[in-house]
Amino acid sequence: MTSMNRRIVSVLVLLMLATASIALGQKGKEEEEPSSWLYFNVIKDENGKPVRNAAVILHAVNAKGKQQNGDLELKTSPEGKADLDGIPYGKLRVQIIAQGFQTFGEDYEISQAKTEITIKLKRPQGQFSVYEDHPSASQKQNTTQQNSNPPADPKKPN
Repeated sequence: MTSMNRRIVSVLVLLMLATASIALGQKGKEEEEPSSWLYFNVIKDENGKPVRNAAVILHAVNAKGKQQNGDLELKTSPEGKADLDGIPYGKLRVQIIAQGFQTFGEDYEISQAKTEITIKLKRPQGQFSVYEDHPSASQKQNTTQQNSNPPADPKKPN
């Protein structure tokens, strides 16, 4: 074999190797894990009106139920909507924080190409404090009975 033939064979071998590596690289891209487009609709529980500027925080959750590193945060529009594409299938923890509402948190199983989630936020409830006086049930009942009896006439002698 002449030196010219050797060079041609070398170039052909290099071209075949380069083509094979490109094909392997593209094969990896085709085998990406499936992902979903998430649509969030955040509304008020009492009247169904949208909650604007609410923080929608997304946490990936592993098989053991623990949050993984790398959170995403979205903000809702004036219509109470937020969306994001490219969320991998699997368990996802969704947390919603909005001023004047209770914090919402729940896990969702993402398994479709398009996932719509509507969240109803509630207003804060009254808080119980051990530092305040709280009448017991019997005291409440006695107070109610005392209030139901008409007051004595102050002009009548006892």
